[in-house]
Amino acid sequence: MSQKLCSICDKPMRQISIPVDRQVIRRVAGSARSASFTAFDFAGLGKPEAVRQALRRLVARGELARARRGLYFKPRAHPIVGTTGPDTLAAIRKLMERSAAEWQFSGAAAANLLGLSEQVPSRWVVVTSGNPRKVRIGKTGVEFRHAAPRNLLGGGRPAGLVFQALRYLGARGVTPARISHLRGRLDKKAKKELADLCSLMPRWMEPAVQQIVGMKARE
Repeated sequence: MSQKLCSICDKPMRQISIPVDRQVIRRVAGSARSASFTAFDFAGLGKPEAVRQALRRLVARGELARARRGLYFKPRAHPIVGTTGPDTLAAIRKLMERSAAEWQFSGAAAANLLGLSEQVPSRWVVVTSGNPRKVRIGKTGVEFRHAAPRNLLGGGRPAGLVFQALRYLGARGVTPARISHLRGRLDKKAKKELADLCSLMPRWMEPAVQQIVGMKARE
């Protein structure tokens, strides 16, 4: 492999080795404020053990914090609470990123995320095709509940989030105002996904879904 030459002296340029710690922090700084990280996110920056050691050093210096074992986030100053904790939703998504299991936020969480309810769940519940378990992310409890495939329609997608919210609200809770809210909130892709799932949903959901996506009623 040929070396880069200096444009002034025409001699080979020295390769400057940037410490893994600095490379990690640069990558974290360029990410969303709410992002969570695992060692896999920095796999290209060095050998696995070097990355793990860098993460431990950054935690010790306070530049990163642990949400739980193997899961990190960047703490930020807050005028009231002092230092922010991890973003629970981003952390859950990161935990499930490398999982082969289907999953989705369930019930009250789905309704809250879609703006259909102002009730913030005290405990986040995730339905999944994987094994049930309970974990803590920072100070927040998260329960993973095993669910049958019929209850995981649209897993990991906005359409699946709508499905979970409708299940939680029930037929009486799916009001015209909430239907109108979803119609305005969902983009074309999410509406297409929702329309594709409509025939697999319980019959009582179909009229609401048809109104949300603009489908004609099935005869």
